[in-house]
Amino acid sequence: MLTRALLIVVWASVAGAFAAAPAAHPAHGSPHWTYEGAEGPAHWGDLDPSFATCAHGHVQSPIDIPAASITTEHLDPIRFDYKAAPLHLTDNGHTVMIAFPPGGTIRIGSADYELQQIHFHRPSEEMIDGKSFAMVAHLVHKKKDGGLAVVAVLFEEGAENPALAGVFAHLPAGPGKKAAPAGATLDPAALLPASRSYFTFAGSLTTPPCTEGVTWFVLRTPVTASAEQIAAFARHYPHNARPVQPVGGRPIHASD
Repeated sequence: MLTRALLIVVWASVAGAFAAAPAAHPAHGSPHWTYEGAEGPAHWGDLDPSFATCAHGHVQSPIDIPAASITTEHLDPIRFDYKAAPLHLTDNGHTVMIAFPPGGTIRIGSADYELQQIHFHRPSEEMIDGKSFAMVAHLVHKKKDGGLAVVAVLFEEGAENPALAGVFAHLPAGPGKKAAPAGATLDPAALLPASRSYFTFAGSLTTPPCTEGVTWFVLRTPVTASAEQIAAFARHYPHNARPVQPVGGRPIHASD
């Protein structure tokens, strides 16, 4: 938990380098789960003992952020220091993930986190005052001590998003497939809104095993994606969002 000076806001306890870094979803061989039916979110906690936190955790994600009742504060800014990298896409059966080599970081106060990967959910898992968005990108970061921080970028339907154009033009053919188009790169900073104000709270991975201890930073200003771009992702994943979880008594803070 960050101190008040760092109080700033998408997964399993993971160790090692990116090959064993925080993944969007459990590794191959983990119990099967889905976003609907008997293996959907309402049943994740019953599918395997390792998933018990999905049912019994106390600070689960995502949440519906009650923005109207939160007073903004002067909090440490998120200092983004990203670098363009070759585009490496993987369809892991639950989402499309972009892997990044070491080098891209965020700093909050004196805490440094390295960007591990970006993945997408449709619709957005996070809500704000009951409103959901067309999509969300979760930028997953890891500290040297293993702590995780996720920056969430919300997308609403509107103008075409230039940063997504190259990504969604090269989506893998299906689950288990990868794509690394020659010459294609992505600068993660291009996905961010001009305003970097955020909501912050303690939470969890939004997929099994729903491990807690993740610090969330939900950027308050959404960016746009075109209807065509949203449809391109929807052809692969029409719905891959966990329902919002109880906020409980956890504090939520908003930067000014």
